[in-house]
Amino acid sequence: MVNNNENGSSPSQWPEAAQTLMALMHAQGEVARLSEREQLFSSLLVSVNAVLWAFDWETRQVLYVSPAYERIFGRSAGLLLADYNQWRDSIYPDDLDYAERSLADVLRKGAVEDREYRIIAADGQVRWLSDKCFINRQEEPGRPVIIVGIAEDITEKKQMETELQRLATTDALTCSSNRRHFFECAHREFEQARLQGSPLAFLLLDIDDFKLINDTYGHPEGDSVLQRIAECGRDSLRSGDLFGRIGGEEFAAVFPGCAQDFALQVAERLQREIQRLSFQHGGHAYGITVSQGLTCLTADDESLDGLFARADAAMYKAKRLGKNRIVCG
Repeated sequence: MVNNNENGSSPSQWPEAAQTLMALMHAQGEVARLSEREQLFSSLLVSVNAVLWAFDWETRQVLYVSPAYERIFGRSAGLLLADYNQWRDSIYPDDLDYAERSLADVLRKGAVEDREYRIIAADGQVRWLSDKCFINRQEEPGRPVIIVGIAEDITEKKQMETELQRLATTDALTCSSNRRHFFECAHREFEQARLQGSPLAFLLLDIDDFKLINDTYGHPEGDSVLQRIAECGRDSLRSGDLFGRIGGEEFAAVFPGCAQDFALQVAERLQREIQRLSFQHGGHAYGITVSQGLTCLTADDESLDGLFARADAAMYKAKRLGKNRIVCG
């Protein structure tokens, strides 16, 4: 009997055909799964708010950059892939040397995880980056040296750190240094002056009859007086001088590199500026005065405490002599 098969294949060939079909279906399934994985990976890269990058050290070419680059830098990824200087030129000028040196450190260390530097985005905004990177070493000779990394925008974190630092070191009412921060800085200036053998002056200032101002015009008016005194201090002192509020109505200043004669000129300028202040309350105008005690570093001073004590004694002597004056001690 002859068995006619419309497909021209014998039953013995059917299993082979079925296996081929199954293999094709399996391959299609694998392709579909790979496509799904690729789409998932692409979605993840789009959602991650950090720049993933790969860089060929020898050719100075960016091999890959993730979509977050355009969001954070505001620049074209295509231009960056064509020219590495697009990234380099966006680095804040003051941070460029550090950014380049720390990138080169990867060759020696294998990884650098503490790189922080600023960039200037296309819109002119300055942003902070935390850029961790490591080297993908290939043992085979001739293989390229590839550095890969992840750059995260930490601008908000830096702004928060700056604000916390400001709150920790600044007197909230007068916006001048608070007591703790002032004396921390003053101690550093004292040690540096002793080490270098350079002059240093220390000044204490106390508002005359401040309690009477509060009792007569109220504490808000007293607060205004304190704020105006702080403004006079910032306007009258040199840029490298320290100035802070160290008590209720008491302020202090340190003049690095300043001998007594010149320090006295600065104190007198501050005295004149304060005497020019005029306040109005309920139709009544009034002025204020201050008493100041000034002293300078001597060879016998072993700590800042000695200068503080002499300036304090001189200030109270100014009070006893009739206020509104400067006494050197």
